[in-house]
Amino acid sequence: MKKFSALLVMLLCVITSWSQGKKSVENQIIQSLDQKKGKLAEVAHQIWEWAELGYQEHQSSELLQKTLKEAGFEVKAGVAGIPTAFVATYGSGKPVVGILAEYDALPGVSQAAVPERQIREDQTAGHACGHHLFGTASSGAAIAVKEWLASSGHSGTIRLFGCPAEEGGAGKVYLVREGLFDDVDAVLHWHPSSTNSASARSSLANKSAKFRFYGNASHAAASPWNGRSALDGVEAMNYMVNLLREHMRPESRIHYVITRGGEAPNVVPEFAEVYYYVRHPDMAEVRALFERVVKAAEGAAMGTDTRMEYEVIHGIFNVLPNKTLGEVMYSKLQQVGGVSYTEKETAFATEIMKSYKSDGLSPTSAMTIAPFEVREKGSGGSTDVGDVSWVVPTAGLSTATWVPGTSAHSWQAVAAGGMSIGHKGMINAAKTLALSAIEIMQNPELATKAKAELLKRRGKDFKYEALLGDREPPLDYRK
Repeated sequence: MKKFSALLVMLLCVITSWSQGKKSVENQIIQSLDQKKGKLAEVAHQIWEWAELGYQEHQSSELLQKTLKEAGFEVKAGVAGIPTAFVATYGSGKPVVGILAEYDALPGVSQAAVPERQIREDQTAGHACGHHLFGTASSGAAIAVKEWLASSGHSGTIRLFGCPAEEGGAGKVYLVREGLFDDVDAVLHWHPSSTNSASARSSLANKSAKFRFYGNASHAAASPWNGRSALDGVEAMNYMVNLLREHMRPESRIHYVITRGGEAPNVVPEFAEVYYYVRHPDMAEVRALFERVVKAAEGAAMGTDTRMEYEVIHGIFNVLPNKTLGEVMYSKLQQVGGVSYTEKETAFATEIMKSYKSDGLSPTSAMTIAPFEVREKGSGGSTDVGDVSWVVPTAGLSTATWVPGTSAHSWQAVAAGGMSIGHKGMINAAKTLALSAIEIMQNPELATKAKAELLKRRGKDFKYEALLGDREPPLDYRK
C-alpha cells in the first residue's frame, strides 16, 4: 500500500510539474505578445492608412514581409504568380502549422477613426473588413511561435501565408492550386468581428464573373434602328436572372452590379458590363446555378442582337469545419478572454452604437465569448479560406475588433479598426493563434486526428479542382 501511495504521489508530481510547465509557456507567449502590442498596433495602423485594394497591396505586403524577416523568418515573395503574395517560414520538421494573413481593403468605404460618418479626403478605400488587423495579428502570432521554437528547441515548422485579395480576388485559391499547402498539417486563421467566437463553421461557396456585352453605337434619337444596345443586353440578362430567383434553392444568393452602362444617354451603348456573384452552401450547387446564369446571359445577347463574353473573376469553396482543431482554438480563446474597454473606448463605442440598431447590446458585450458549436451548413458570407480547408485541416476564430453590433463592410468597422478597440481585439487573436499553434506542435496527434476528420468529411473520392478553373490571378480586377 505504501509503495502504491508513493507511486501515486510521484505521478501527481509529474502531472503537476507538466501542468505548471505548460502554463509557464502559455504565460510567456501571452506576455510576449503584450510586449509587442505597441509595435503591432503601429504596423496595423500603417496598413489601415494605406488601405490598398486586392492585388495592389504592395506596401502592406512589403511591411509584413519586413516585419517577419526582422524576426528571423525566411520569406519567399511573389508566390503563385501574385506579386503581393508571400510565404514566411521558420523551423524544421513536423508538424507544419500554417497561419493565414490577409491585408486587402475594400473600395468605397473611406472613413476616419471617429464615431461618426467622416470620409477621409485622401483615401477612397477603407479596411471595412479589418484585414489590416488580420495580417498583423497573424504575423505577430507566427513571430511568437517562432520565438518559442527557438528557445525550446522543439521540432516543428511555423509558416505564415501572406494572402492578398480575399475580397473577390480569391488569392488563397491560387496558393492552394500551386500546391503551397501540400506539406502543411494544420492551418489556423482568424477574422475581425464584433464578437468573440471560435466555432467550427462552414460558409457559402461563391463564383463570380463579369459579363460583357458588345453592341453597335448609334445616335439614340436620329438613327436608333442602326444601333444595338449593349446595355439592353445587360438589362435583359438581369431581368431573366431575377425571374430565375423563383426557381433556385432558398439558400442560394445572387447579387450583381452594373459596372458599365454606357457613356451618354444620346448614344446607343456599344459596351456594357455587369458583375455577378453566385453563392450557395454547397459548391456543386454553385457550379450548376452559375451555368444557369450563363444561359441567361447567352439568351439576353441573342434577344438583343449583341455579343456576350464573360470572365470568371473568382470561385471559392465553402469552408469545411474541423471540430478537432476548433475545440483547440476555442479552449485558447477562453483562456485569452474577450475585449474590455477603457472609459475612453466605452465613450467611443457608446457614440458609434447610436448609428445602428444594437439590439440590446452594450459596450460590455465585447467581453463575451460565444459558445462552441459545429455548423455544417454555411450562411452569410464567403471566404477563400474555404479552398484551404478542403486540402488541410483548418480552424478559425473571430475577436471583437469592432464595437458590438457592428456590421462588416461598414464605415463603423473602419472607424473601430483604426483605433485602440481594433488593436485590442487584434492582440487577443494573435494570442489565441499562437497558443493554438503551440498546442498542436506539442501534441502532433491532434493534427493526425484533424486530418482523419477532414478525410471523412470530404469523402474518399474528393479531388481538388478550383471553381475558377485554370485562369491566372486577376491582378487588375480592382483597377
